[in-house]
Parts: sequence; structure tokens; C-alpha cells
Amino acid sequence: MTAAPTTATASTTVKTVDFAPFLDGSDRQGVADAILESFKSIGFVYLTNHGLPQDKIASMFEWSKQLFALPMEIKQLAPHPESGAHHRGYSAPGREKVQKRTHAGNDTTEERPEVQRDIKENFEVGREDYEEMPNIWYPDGILPGFKEACLDFYWTCNEMEKGILKALALGFNLPEDYFAAFHSNSENQLRLLHYPSIPASVLEDKEASRIPSHSDYGSITILFQDDVGGLEVEDPNSPGNYIPVPPVPGSIVVNAADFLMRWSNDTIKSTVHRVRTPPYIETDSGKMIPSRYSIPYFCGADSSVVVDCIPGTWSADRPKRYSPTSAGEYITSRLVANYK
Repeated sequence: MTAAPTTATASTTVKTVDFAPFLDGSDRQGVADAILESFKSIGFVYLTNHGLPQDKIASMFEWSKQLFALPMEIKQLAPHPESGAHHRGYSAPGREKVQKRTHAGNDTTEERPEVQRDIKENFEVGREDYEEMPNIWYPDGILPGFKEACLDFYWTCNEMEKGILKALALGFNLPEDYFAAFHSNSENQLRLLHYPSIPASVLEDKEASRIPSHSDYGSITILFQDDVGGLEVEDPNSPGNYIPVPPVPGSIVVNAADFLMRWSNDTIKSTVHRVRTPPYIETDSGKMIPSRYSIPYFCGADSSVVVDCIPGTWSADRPKRYSPTSAGEYITSRLVANYK
């Protein structure tokens, strides 16, 4: 067996893993071990040669830019419902709030995180036949082709998710389809994100933020970044210090989320991360923060399936820290808090 295809990036401890040997079968175990090791050490990993067509990724960013360039009164024709549990449609800047955290959330920690309003706008999409949370689309004639592009990209990312979950299963020395059995319904969320260009002075308000420190809720998140960057991950060995995770051409970023951390009996880290303010640009109107676009794809286990700690993550010497629970119960409670 060849060595695990892992290298450290120059400025971070987030590892870069070449996914090609997993896809072509030349070193599936080596890739699996490398991804799991990065998840255990920092909760994040770059994947290169991941198999997603770059032209399809670029096209989705173009659709995102077209959407967010529309007048506000048009964008609000597909409004995110008042209920925080129904994550579909368009949310205007400041609509969502994030509970600022200094470490990943879990059910055994009592904390009262500071709440901040995000200066960003987003549009959220799920699978089209998900009756419990139907999609919210624009009326016919507004941005023709947008719906089809979103759904096509959603299912493209779903295939990527399947490959990553297979790799994680191998990393845990489990059958490849172990996690797939808990993710059969594709209860995922595609989110188009835009951080508008704003005066630098706006972010001096402590109640406003690009996006404050937080952790994700589900199993894994697949992230596509533009070249502006700004993503930072808290150093697990030095709480309060953040490590830049800059865009790497041709790569995607994958991170473990809170439910997977719980599921793994805390052997995997769901690391707190944030979007820092990029350098401002001097304009005739003063200092301006440039726009930023990103596309996260949030992957979650089937909401009705109750899961117990992953085999091999607990023993008599390291007992289970969590009782069995369903993803739906856990994640819904977290999502609702963001819209109160």
C-alpha cells in the first residue's frame, strides 16, 4: 500500500488529500485513513481531484451572482418562511442570526453564546420531492433556468457526499456502505451565500458580522469558495486562535459537523469556524469590504433514523458519551434557534 496521499498546506494545519486514488481504486484505504485523520485532528480537509466538474461549479457561482444581483423586491418573491425549521428560499441580510460559539456545540455543555446578526443573504434548496420541507421557487419568468441549475447541482453534490461517506466508513474499518444506510433519503441543503460589499464601518458594530464563530449541525459540509476567501478554523490546540483556510484552486473543503462528532463519540472534531472580514478597498465613498460568494452543501442523516455511537469509538475504557438520538430531533432544535 502506498503512503496516505496527504500533505499539509503551507499556511494551515488543514490537510490536503488527493481523492483520485479513492475514485480510481488505487489506494482507497490510504485516502480514507487520511480524511479520517484530518477529521480527528482539526475537523476539516481539502479534497483535490474530487471528481466534480469545475465548469459545473463555476456555472453555479454564476447563477448565484445573477440571483443576488436582482432587486431586493424580486429576491423576496421566494421568501424564507418565518419558521426557522423550514430552511428554504431567500433570506435577506440580517434575517438569520448565528449563536456565536467558542467551541463546537454538544448536549453536555452549558453555554450562553452571544447572538449576532449576519450581514449576508442566502438562498436555500433541498430535494424537490421532500414533502416535509418543500422548496420555495421564484414565479415563472424570473431567472429562467435557475431552478433546474440548483437541482442539478444539488444532486451532483449528493454523489460527492456518497463518496466521502464511503471513505469515512473505510477509515473507521467498517463496510463502505455503513454511513450510506443512514443517509438514504438525501435530506440535505444547498445554500447559495452572498456577503455584500459594505462600508467597513458597518462591521465595527458588535451586533453585526460577516458570520461569527459557529459550528455546523449535521454530518458533513461540502464547501465551495470564491477567490476572496475569509474562512478561518479555530485551532483545537489553542482555543480562541484561528487558522486561515484559504481557497485552493481545484479543491473543495469538507468539514465534520456536530451530529457526526456526537455520532463518533467525540473521536471526530466538529470545529468552530468563522468568516473573517477581508481587507477593505479604498473607494471614493470610503473604505469598502468586497463581496464574497460561497456555496456550502450541508449533508445530514435521515431525520427519522435513531443512531448510536459508531462501532469502534467506544469501549469499557472509553464509554459512550451520548445516548441514541435521531438526526431530525437534534438538528431541528439547532436550526430553530437561528431564527428566533
